[in-house]
Order: sequence, then C-alpha cells, then structure tokens
Amino acid sequence: MSTIKNIVFDFGGVLLDWNPRYLYKTYFNDDKEMEHFLSDICNSEWNVQQDAGRPFAEAVKLLQAEYPQYSEAIQMYDEHWDKMLKCEFPESIALLKRLKSMRYGIYGLTNWSAEKIGIAFSRYDFFGLFDGIVVSGEEKVAKPDPRIFMILLDRYGLTAGECVFIDDNEDNVLAAEALGFKAIRFDSIDNVKLRLAELLGRDMSCNDGN
Repeated sequence: MSTIKNIVFDFGGVLLDWNPRYLYKTYFNDDKEMEHFLSDICNSEWNVQQDAGRPFAEAVKLLQAEYPQYSEAIQMYDEHWDKMLKCEFPESIALLKRLKSMRYGIYGLTNWSAEKIGIAFSRYDFFGLFDGIVVSGEEKVAKPDPRIFMILLDRYGLTAGECVFIDDNEDNVLAAEALGFKAIRFDSIDNVKLRLAELLGRDMSCNDGN
C-alpha cells in the first residue's frame, strides 16, 4: 500500500504556461535577436536571482548599466511581466483537482518573484485548492537549494517520504529525491499520470476520483 499523503507542485511549466517570449515576440522584429536577448541578457540565471528575493528595480538597473542599448527591453521585463503569463494548463489543473478530490494534501513549491506571484494568485482560482504554498522570492532562497524544500516540510509538518514532488526542472527533481521525496519530472501530462499511478497505486486514467 502506498505511503504517499501529499502532492507538491511546481507552478511555471507544470500548472502555468509562463514564457518571456510571449512578451518579446511583439517587441523584437528579429527572432534571432530576441533569442540572444533572452539567452545572454535577461536570461534564466538573471531571473532566478529575482526568484531568490532580489528586487526587480535593482536587477533592472544593474542590467541596464551593462547593456544600455537594451535599456527599454530590460525595463519591460519588470513593467510588462504579466504578459509573459499566458494561461493555465487545463490537463494539469484537472489532475490537481482530481488529486484533491482523492484527499491528498496539495502543496506548492515555486521559484517565483515575491513581487510577481500576486499576479498569478489573482488571475487563477485553482490556487484556492492548495493546502500550503512556499514561494522562493518570499523565502529568499530558490530551488534546487535544499533549504527551500526543508522550509516546506517544516512549515506544514510534512515528511519527505510521504510526498510526491512534480517539477519540470531536472535539477529540482534531483534535489528533491536527495531529500527523500518521490519526484517526477514533468515532461508530459501523460507520463506524469503514469508515474503517479505507480507511486500512488491508483488508476489515474479516469476522472471518477476512485
């Protein structure tokens, strides 16, 4: 019999479709220049520092000083961030609701700026289903740092071995596994359902909640 009691979800790339290209494809006329900007200037390494608590105003100012020719585009990352958040993934939300109906604890562990997470919370009702959420920007530490996983466990009285962690980032999955979580890399909703069925000992292919 499965000992799993809780499911821990990442947000971006798992439940929500977030991508800076949704904003910048309307700004850059050249896809090659856009990709250069997102890989070499406003890249994931820069953005994760905001996820870990650095204020956007500080981050933007520093980058503008280094790349003044892209000053306007850098400012947009902060001022028009909401345009990067396209939609929820319907099948992922259906899975979340199914797991909730099966009486599993539902938790969130996300790398997200404290300044921007309110946009997502106000836009999507499904966040009301969560029993607890840990946001990296509020804690000033981001995945895959083990400390943020421990914050989740300690705050809500959870045991790692009783949790399944779902994330689209391999480094985060490996970090969770090292702490004793059962972890699934989100590469497709069908694969996640198959792996959950194995871990939970439950049929995840139907929608009757049994």
